[in-house]
Amino acid sequence: MTKSNIKELDRELTLARVSVEEIMVANQALKDVVIKTPLQKNELLSARYDCNVYLKREDLQVVRSFKLRGAYNFIRSLSPADRAKGVVCASAGNHAQGVAYSCFALGIEGKIFMPLTTPRQKVSQVERFGGDKVSVVLIGDTFDDSFTAAMDYCTVEEKVFVHPFNDSRIIAGQGTVAVEVLNDMQEPVDYMFCAIGGGGLASGVGSYLKGISPSTKLVGVEPQGAAGMKTSLANGQVTRLDTIDTFVDGAAVKQVGDLSMAICTDVLDDIALVPEGKVCTTILQLYNENAIVAEPAGALSVAALDFYKDDIKGKNVVCVISGGNNDIERMQEIKEKSLIYEGLKHYFIVTFPQRAGALRKFMEQVLGETDDITHFEYTKRTNREEGPVLVGIELKCREDYEPLVQRMAENGFPYKDLNNDSMLFNLLI
Repeated sequence: MTKSNIKELDRELTLARVSVEEIMVANQALKDVVIKTPLQKNELLSARYDCNVYLKREDLQVVRSFKLRGAYNFIRSLSPADRAKGVVCASAGNHAQGVAYSCFALGIEGKIFMPLTTPRQKVSQVERFGGDKVSVVLIGDTFDDSFTAAMDYCTVEEKVFVHPFNDSRIIAGQGTVAVEVLNDMQEPVDYMFCAIGGGGLASGVGSYLKGISPSTKLVGVEPQGAAGMKTSLANGQVTRLDTIDTFVDGAAVKQVGDLSMAICTDVLDDIALVPEGKVCTTILQLYNENAIVAEPAGALSVAALDFYKDDIKGKNVVCVISGGNNDIERMQEIKEKSLIYEGLKHYFIVTFPQRAGALRKFMEQVLGETDDITHFEYTKRTNREEGPVLVGIELKCREDYEPLVQRMAENGFPYKDLNNDSMLFNLLI
């Protein structure tokens, strides 16, 4: 973004900026509502990156994410007249739970629009937190569908819409994460990493950091398949993405907010894009090594450390674990994506001769001692000498790949690696 673009945004949105004072007021308002989540030094990560890594555990928040902070701060600030009208939001996850909890705590009626595809577990959580104060409307196949329906409802019924990120009161509430971090840290914070979806968390955290600890470098982390903030900053204006990868659902946003973008322009020192497979590897490491259950968006901050290992050496680093609402049913998919990213699992279409002994030859002369077939799909075709076979192979180490494909070629098994063909991979796997 050019300096002229930045100045233009400054002129347009200066009055809407979030001040340290606003964040401190929000912190006071939230002190008896949210959990003051722990800031924990992680010895394993500290040793791995030769620095001091601290995890801000927002996965341990009341609703298992930071979203409660912004939602409650917004709703409690409404006038009596607006409170009486009731509030509306659209969300498929953490924001919905934060709004539901806030409605129940403040005794305000709320209506939450969620896509029909939302897992039942998430709907149940919203209903549980909201109690008799909240009703859930399942509509549309996507978030955009439910968002449109929610906005239409607000217009007709004159309700107040609780935006997930593009409001100064939401941003001030999210900024209280940084208040707690700086209050708990005994040493200066050199780097802080936090996830970016719509930009509310980064805007709030950054506003407080740059006001109180301007030397701290703030790195926003986006999933590679949903780089809305990085794209917008590069273009000098809010840019809606045509398509996104929705795997990191808590940060998969097609369009960031104009307010959050303007603030991020000032407070972000860098943006890291992390491949979805790397996020999966980090989720598994956090669970296996630390017993931390992080959702994909919650693992983004830690996943980015690999890309900054030279910069953070010897530094004090804080990573915000922004949420822990991970569905156990996704774990197999998470493991699969991690193995593929790490180069340990490959899918091939292999041309097999249609004769007895072909499979035995493949097993004995192609597979290495530690290679494991995890998928084998074959239908015999009549009147043909050869037939395609879909084969999934898991390796013990990345270096085993080249010898494997070399043995396929030497033993007369033509192949196509589907990992390198995204269209075929998504179609067949």
